[in-house]
Amino acid sequence: SGQNTILTAANAAQHGAFDYLPKPFDIDALTSLVQRALKAPPKSSVRAINPESQKAISDAGLPLIGRSDAMQEVYRIIAKVMNTDLTVLIEGESGTGKELAARAIHQLGSAKDGKFVALDLAALPAAEINRQLFGANGEPGAVHQTGGTLYLDEIGDLPAEAQTQLVKFLRDATGARLIASTRRNLGRMVEEGAFREDLYYRLNVVRLAMPPLRLRKEDIPELARAFLIRAQRQGLSAKNFDKSAIDLIMAYDWPGNVRELENLVLRLAVLSPDDTITLRDVERELRAGASEQKGASGGFEKDIETLLHRHIMGDLISSREDEESTVYSRVIDQVERPLIRLALSVTAGNKVKAAQLLGMNRNTLRAKINALGIAEE
Repeated sequence: SGQNTILTAANAAQHGAFDYLPKPFDIDALTSLVQRALKAPPKSSVRAINPESQKAISDAGLPLIGRSDAMQEVYRIIAKVMNTDLTVLIEGESGTGKELAARAIHQLGSAKDGKFVALDLAALPAAEINRQLFGANGEPGAVHQTGGTLYLDEIGDLPAEAQTQLVKFLRDATGARLIASTRRNLGRMVEEGAFREDLYYRLNVVRLAMPPLRLRKEDIPELARAFLIRAQRQGLSAKNFDKSAIDLIMAYDWPGNVRELENLVLRLAVLSPDDTITLRDVERELRAGASEQKGASGGFEKDIETLLHRHIMGDLISSREDEESTVYSRVIDQVERPLIRLALSVTAGNKVKAAQLLGMNRNTLRAKINALGIAEE
């Protein structure tokens, strides 16, 4: 295909294509693919994607725009799994479009006639997660729906008790198709005992990695223009970018990924006084965004307090005054482990530099590495 969009890949799969190879392609890869296709049994049925599904993807799937190599791999996997019941684990940083990929799989595939039920596990307290997932007081939970797709966002935030219940349910589940996503490294969480190994392997049947925007910068101009079109459809005046504005947008690293780009473009569509968005307009909004992030850094303590309230309130309430509590040491261990691992990562494993970065001596750092069971890579 010369179009290289998600609908190109999906239509190819629906019309019985063995695989999807976007242009430009490597001749050796093409030869190998043809040889495998000749040996494969014929497919039994062919179904075109209906116009409603195409419209839903076009309207809701803007972050799935892109013709980069990284996005072509995303499209290939979506095309291969959309008409199966296989569980899909979508991995990627915040803002990369994980839910939109899940919706694309649902809308283009065999589950499209059922409901798409999405639960953001990172935004729910533990008790509410159990209620919404498994039901309560005779009311069914999300896992009991028949047909359609159940999308569990940030599955790495699922509490231990709910992990156990989900494993039991998945052993004999025959209801909705399950798609999960995470910004975390679940494999590492399994090694640390923070995520059930059996649940990980039940979820990780097909892995779909959503690339960060900084690794597909060639898609940025098309995305930015698509977001301007969305703003116009919402009633704002038509605008465009001049070359210097696009160059600056291309040079930025986008830590918030596609979501951050979309927010910037929508702000520019509202606030830029002229029909052409200039370099100065983009600079102004990027500086404003940086200032907001700096001002919001004072909320870090509140964020920590919220996380602690969610994860350990039950332990604190159930602990008796006359018994020795391990809550404090457990929380400290759980905070120290990722902090030390991050310091080792940014210093390429240099313990002297990592200790200096953390404000402790090397022997203390080594002792903590051993005590916390941090693997030295």
